[in-house]
Amino acid sequence: MVAARSLKTTALAILFAALAGCATVGRDFPTHNVDQIRIGETTRAEIQTMFGEPWRTGVEDGKRTWTYGKYRWSAFGDAETTDLVVRFNPDGTVSSYVFNTTE
Repeated sequence: MVAARSLKTTALAILFAALAGCATVGRDFPTHNVDQIRIGETTRAEIQTMFGEPWRTGVEDGKRTWTYGKYRWSAFGDAETTDLVVRFNPDGTVSSYVFNTTE
C-alpha cells in the first residue's frame, strides 16, 4: 500500500514537472555583432570570431550555411527564440544572412 502511494505521488510529481517545464534547443550566442555583418565582405573566420562555433552547419542551394540559434519553449509561457542564419559565397564571404528574435 505504501509503495503504491509512493509510486502515485512520484508519478504526479513527474506530471506536474512536465507540464510546468520548458524545452531549450541550441545555445546562446552574442547578438550585438549582427549589425557588423557586411554582405560580400565579412568572412567565415570573422563570423566565427564574432559568434563562435555555429550550432548547425549545412548546405543550402549549394552555399555553405551556418546557423546560430537558441529556441526555448514553455508549456505556460511565450516561446523565446533567437536565430542567425548565415550563407557564404564560394570565396568564403557572406552571401546573405537572416537574424530573427522574439526579444
